[in-house]
Amino acid sequence: MDRQGSRARPSRPAEQANLTADIQNPMKPNTSAALALIASLVWAIPAAADWTDARCEIYPKGSDRMEKMVPCTFGQRQGYITITREDGVTHDLSPTGDAPGNFRDQDGRPVYRQSGLGSEGQIFRFADISIFLYWDTSPLHPSAAANPMAPFTTKYAGGDYDATTLLRCKAAGDAEYGNCPAGILRMENRQASIVVQSQLGEQFTINFMTDYVNATVGEVDARREGDTWIVTRDNGEVYEVPLAAIEGG
Repeated sequence: MDRQGSRARPSRPAEQANLTADIQNPMKPNTSAALALIASLVWAIPAAADWTDARCEIYPKGSDRMEKMVPCTFGQRQGYITITREDGVTHDLSPTGDAPGNFRDQDGRPVYRQSGLGSEGQIFRFADISIFLYWDTSPLHPSAAANPMAPFTTKYAGGDYDATTLLRCKAAGDAEYGNCPAGILRMENRQASIVVQSQLGEQFTINFMTDYVNATVGEVDARREGDTWIVTRDNGEVYEVPLAAIEGG
């Protein structure tokens, strides 16, 4: 046998380099697969949603009269929007079509986002309501300084009244009128009970019924002049009550 032929063939320099590298880094064959797996996991994790507190003013469709105002949160992720209202209603909106501002809610009904509030918020038009969503939540927590109608607060802001207002009023013998805060409780047939706080801090109620006007303190004289009721108490205090305050706008 030719001993020379039985010898192992010397490795080429390139083969030696590859062999050395593989010995030094035994995990090299799996590196690309591992990177691909990590990348796929990263893309599978949705981006975190951005959430912010807001206030939602709810209007019936086609109406300019607010039905309620509630605290809410606004969340947006990759074009998808979630509006969560404190009254227990949630709106999940998915973008649809190529035009910006077009969505469908969780029931498949169309929803349109509109401008009109500038940097103050956004408007969403649903099938049966409109939501005016504002970033400013301070009206949800009115203080006496911020609410000239205090201590009266509307139902929309967590109070007891359908509306609040300032009535022109004056004490007995005063020549000039001042302002007295009032809370309005409206009833059917354009009737209302209006709770007034006098300039001396006394609270009492004036009832505007279909056939009469009375008050919870003594006798009152009530007469209507145009669109305003002039109510005079037996102590000489005078209050002017617009008809719109009683019947609503």
